[in-house]
Amino acid sequence: MKGRGSVSVKVQPPSREAQTSPVKLEEPLHVLVVDDSALQRRILTASLERWGYRVSEAASGQAAYALCLADPPDLILSDWMMPGMDGLEFCKAFRALPRDGYGYFILLTSKSEKEEVALGLDCGADDFLTKPVSPAELRARISAGTRIIEMQRQLSEKNRLIGSTLKELQALYDALDSDLVEARKLQQSLVRERFRDFGAAQVTLLLRPSGHVGGDLVGVYPVGLTRIGLFAIDVSGHGISSALMTARLAGYLSSSSPEYNVALMRGADGEYTAQPPSRVVETLNRLVLEELQTEHYFTMLLADLDLTTGDVVMVQAGHPHPLIQRLDGRIDVMGQGGFPVGLMDDAAFQEFSGTLAPGDRLVILSDGVLECPDPQDNLLGGDGIAGILGQIHDMSGTSCLEAMMWHLTDYAGGRDFPDDVSAILVEFKGSATSGPAQTGQKA
Repeated sequence: MKGRGSVSVKVQPPSREAQTSPVKLEEPLHVLVVDDSALQRRILTASLERWGYRVSEAASGQAAYALCLADPPDLILSDWMMPGMDGLEFCKAFRALPRDGYGYFILLTSKSEKEEVALGLDCGADDFLTKPVSPAELRARISAGTRIIEMQRQLSEKNRLIGSTLKELQALYDALDSDLVEARKLQQSLVRERFRDFGAAQVTLLLRPSGHVGGDLVGVYPVGLTRIGLFAIDVSGHGISSALMTARLAGYLSSSSPEYNVALMRGADGEYTAQPPSRVVETLNRLVLEELQTEHYFTMLLADLDLTTGDVVMVQAGHPHPLIQRLDGRIDVMGQGGFPVGLMDDAAFQEFSGTLAPGDRLVILSDGVLECPDPQDNLLGGDGIAGILGQIHDMSGTSCLEAMMWHLTDYAGGRDFPDDVSAILVEFKGSATSGPAQTGQKA
């Protein structure tokens, strides 16, 4: 329905020439016309040049092949029947030439039998034009070839961009991988000494990230001459952000700078004494929630060991239960779980205690040990680690923890561990008569 004041417009259908006009490219295609008839070549060349193509001519298959070597064409119009190298032989030779882009090949022939067409396609031809050539049909076939060539060019350009992007991504990955290797070295350096002899006790530490870097951290720090502090931490998540948080936490529990260690307090005499473990964990909980501003939280086991008596006071904040393996091989499971650090600002952290007799040892493990899966995804669990500790009961120090790692690898079927693995082994000998004088900290 027409509205008042509207104008009726008659739309003209596109002309036949417009419907068959060739595809426009940024650069004109190079077309090679091959025919032993000079007249036929001139007729085809005149039409192609009028349509905007760059045209070369050859009177034989051999001459056309030489032109292809010197100036590769985008599209070829070649007669089938020629003396010497005919159109099929030339087509085969053309297809064998190395080239970056695709070359479209149209055979000119009076042959129309299906067997002849199949032979031409089998030799590498893309299309056929029957002589005498109709200008409209020639233009339509050329346009079809042009579209295919343009699609191939676009695909080649996309592949080039993909290849270039992949090279850039590989360079970035190599740089990141190199940085992560260095980050792993730095994180491993947070555990400066894997074995320390305190006289009455020997402490061995194990830290194995599942990737380049991880979120586990273990450590020991002396408290005067007769006590030591032990900590095991497992930050939520994996990767760089978790590793950065472990580095920050290592500063809070430094063994080399007691003035920055939140577990120590300096007395009037200048000596450092230990804060109650529950107060230390509460302090860390507050620091994480108020100062670190992170989505990460962590589990923790903090222990304060008296080297003269073997008494140990611990706080378990969501970390796996500490184990005391007695001299006769019995295992006591300690602790009641508790809340992780950094989740609740009013979380309470309860202390519990135990006593190590000479020959006993305290074992603190990460969940990467207890939750190690076998090839069927069955977790090792408490019974599994008890069995391993029973098998390595007669081993000590680094050899003991390395043997534990060997058993874990065997249980996992040789696969990589899905989580970080860390452990602390404290082997108690008895009263510290000589004492770790070299480890005492003074202002």
